[in-house]
Amino acid sequence: MKIDQIHPELRKTVRFILPFPHYSRTLVAILNLLLNVAPKKRMINGVKITDTPLENTTVRLYRPEGKCSGAGLLWIHGGGFIIGKAFLNDKLCAAYSKDLNLVVLSVDYRLAPDFPFPAAMDDCFEAWQWFQNEAPNMGVDPKRIAISGQSSGGCLAAALSQRIYDEGDVQPVSQALLCPMLDDRTAANYELDAINHRIWNNKSNRSAWTAYLGHPPGMPVVPKYAAPSRRENLSGLPPAWISVGDIELFYEEACRYCERLNENGVECKLHVSPMAPHGFEAFVPKASISQDLFKANYQFLRETLKL
Repeated sequence: MKIDQIHPELRKTVRFILPFPHYSRTLVAILNLLLNVAPKKRMINGVKITDTPLENTTVRLYRPEGKCSGAGLLWIHGGGFIIGKAFLNDKLCAAYSKDLNLVVLSVDYRLAPDFPFPAAMDDCFEAWQWFQNEAPNMGVDPKRIAISGQSSGGCLAAALSQRIYDEGDVQPVSQALLCPMLDDRTAANYELDAINHRIWNNKSNRSAWTAYLGHPPGMPVVPKYAAPSRRENLSGLPPAWISVGDIELFYEEACRYCERLNENGVECKLHVSPMAPHGFEAFVPKASISQDLFKANYQFLRETLKL
């Protein structure tokens, strides 16, 4: 993909971002090891940060100073299912907490390939249940919690919404999916390799899905909740908001998932960023195109959380 296809505000930064070699287990292991020993902040811009261990994972809490609005947000980080830590989204989660006066819970879920599906899904569900049980102690109404995630975290957020619905428990008020990784069948389409999408290409996509599923993507059947787009009936799910760049690998699958949600009676709003590659908002957050994305994102959360 040529650089002149990228939005002018993003070109300077995107030009130097190379796809991470997710297929190299050695490099992935080294990166995750470094992340495990990296120092972690405990306060950002008036937001207190604490870590709480659960049975299989750890959750990272962000609480604004003063009285909370009574609403909460469960956040799930990205990283292709195989890299990443909750603290890497400290700035973003602290901004949600402070700007919207929310308690934010971020999940440090187990990573593939050491822990393939359903480990990450189970960790996110455990975090949801913990949040529901502990919400009153933090001044949060269990019925006013939204779920959100970015990239592979968007996949887990969408799948978690499906699982919670099936369990019949208290439902999230909404789901906000940022550049979500929803359909393993995209990775199985080798014709997309030639495009070589910026930041996240289909070769990386294929490696990530293979590590997560434990087998090559695009099989006739995948386990329930593994790939949200594979679910046939999407009715009953919480209102959704999806953001995606119109030149990124996930554009078609994001548009289709939004379309299917609406067809199934679930209100879904789609925010399309022009000439934008995958996850651009994380790399160039001050660009006006990124600010437009978060303005729409905040508006959706304010509406559904009744802020």
